Amino acid sequence: MKIIKNQPLPCKAECEGSLKNILDALYVLNGKWKLALILSLVQSSQRFNEIQNEVTGISSKVLAKELKDLELNDFIKRNVYPTQPVSIVYEATSYSLT
Repeated sequence: MKIIKNQPLPCKAECEGSLKNILDALYVLNGKWKLALILSLVQSSQRFNEIQNEVTGISSKVLAKELKDLELNDFIKRNVYPTQPVSIVYEATSYSLT
């Protein structure tokens, strides 16, 4: 643990800015599954069924919703490959590493 001595406390504006960023992150990552999904996809890109097998206990309906939310907020990227049948691979973005 880092001990800080003799340094002034941040001003009110800095605290409010940091608090806003934290509240935004908590709003986006709210829920039981989002953090687990991000951690799963940071390890490797996966298809829908692979994600469902790795994150045990999540239903396919909830998984689809959570993946859409994460894609909307730029935490993951959905890649569609024109194979027969169509292949969809989800991968973590560089933003999700932050």
